[in-house]
Amino acid sequence: MMISGTGQAGLTGIQNGMEGLRQNANEIATARREDGSSVRDISKPLVEQKEHLRQVEASAKVFKASDETLGSLIDLMA
Repeated sequence: MMISGTGQAGLTGIQNGMEGLRQNANEIATARREDGSSVRDISKPLVEQKEHLRQVEASAKVFKASDETLGSLIDLMA
């Protein structure tokens, strides 16, 4: 499937954001010992998780706009 440059940028942004979310979730999940005592501060992965979520949302909007533009162009040519 061929994706335009803008669409590809949106897709790449979504993939990168999702990978960041996975990494943050892992850091948060492994931040405690088996006895439940805290090992390290999890504020940084929590903040980064919000940033990655916003990246995914923004990239999805870029991809959607690219798709709609391409659809409009196809409609004009038909």
